[in-house]
Amino acid sequence: MNNAGSTAQQGGQRRSFADTLELDKRLFGMLIAFAILCAVFHLATNGTFLTPRNIFNISVQTVSVGIMATGMVFVIVARHIDLSVGSMLAISSAVMAILQTRFLPPTFGLGSPVILPLTIVAGLILGTCIGALTGYMVGYQRIPSFIVTLGGLLIYRNLAWYATNGQSVALTDPNVLMFGGSEGVLGPTISWLLGAVASVLAVVAVLNSRRAKQRHGFMVKPAWAEGTLIALIVGAIMGFIGILNSYEIPAQKLKRLFEARGETMPEGYVAYHGLPISVLILIIVAVVMTLVAQKTRFGRYIFATGGNPDAAELSGINTRFLTVKIFALMGFLCALAGLIAQARLQSHGNDIGTLDELKVIAATVIGGTALSGGIGTIYGALLGALVMQSLQSGMAMVGVDTPFQNIVVGAVLIVAVWIDIIYRKRTGALK
Repeated sequence: MNNAGSTAQQGGQRRSFADTLELDKRLFGMLIAFAILCAVFHLATNGTFLTPRNIFNISVQTVSVGIMATGMVFVIVARHIDLSVGSMLAISSAVMAILQTRFLPPTFGLGSPVILPLTIVAGLILGTCIGALTGYMVGYQRIPSFIVTLGGLLIYRNLAWYATNGQSVALTDPNVLMFGGSEGVLGPTISWLLGAVASVLAVVAVLNSRRAKQRHGFMVKPAWAEGTLIALIVGAIMGFIGILNSYEIPAQKLKRLFEARGETMPEGYVAYHGLPISVLILIIVAVVMTLVAQKTRFGRYIFATGGNPDAAELSGINTRFLTVKIFALMGFLCALAGLIAQARLQSHGNDIGTLDELKVIAATVIGGTALSGGIGTIYGALLGALVMQSLQSGMAMVGVDTPFQNIVVGAVLIVAVWIDIIYRKRTGALK
């Protein structure tokens, strides 16, 4: 058996399907559990859970938590925690809301095209600065991140309240609302095109990885396993796009769109949503964060620091400044999530981002990020966010009260950490 041949057997032992495909067993188990969860909710809701409409809604609702979860991976991998992410989202959202509705229109004119860019830039800068301040206190002043971010949770949440005088701020600019979900979709044609491009890039990435292993003399998966993996990836991408493209835009909404243009909607006219812009933003963030984690010095330093902080510092890594950059990135992502959250809700409310700290941390831990540091993946955190949102959405659809939903989420977080400990003990990663 050569290096490029079948690796289905090693040391006389038959390898499992997951081993042959070189899939993360923990992730593979999560996927199976997620499939079972979806099947149960689909039966419990009389076949409405896995409809294109509900899948579209779950995808949109996952975005803000998913974006923050990608940043939380870096925070936890570096052996820190951030309990203020929901409050940073709230203060960023509040500032963006009052800028676009109260302060900028008198200066630039109502409906000016410069209002939205200025609003977004201001929100992102604010979030980044708040995150950097947190990182400075943790990295240079040596205040535990738990204390700093717990204080931030209280401070930023209530500053957001004072910024809006405790009132909700309605958003009317359609350019803002396009980041929220159903008000901003790409349509079937562009969605299929993006799905095809993503599929091609995924195939190229898999084949390049295989060639790199062969070039350096490492063992590779058998050809059938590589083909199966490619088929699964492409099938997942195109299947997801196909589901979103099958969700019809309500006739009444289409009629209003035609009336706004001074036109009459043709009889029997049908249109479909396609990929939401917010979901596209989440995908872009996930890809960029994955590349940062795997291909950049910054990412390597984060994992090195999380694995052994003392060794990292002795090797020349400026762990203090690294901490500032990690939390600054977290603040940036919170502000971006705030933009998407307020656009989805079409307003800024006092409760925006409430309990998002729990959801983000739970998603990250469920996705396989070790609280002891040094281990974590972006795709795992996204899967964790999807599981959390699906669980919450399913419980709401079957009529579970909100307090009990939160009880279940808390229990899932504890169980996820417990399972992670057991898994790492069995694999020898934890003594």
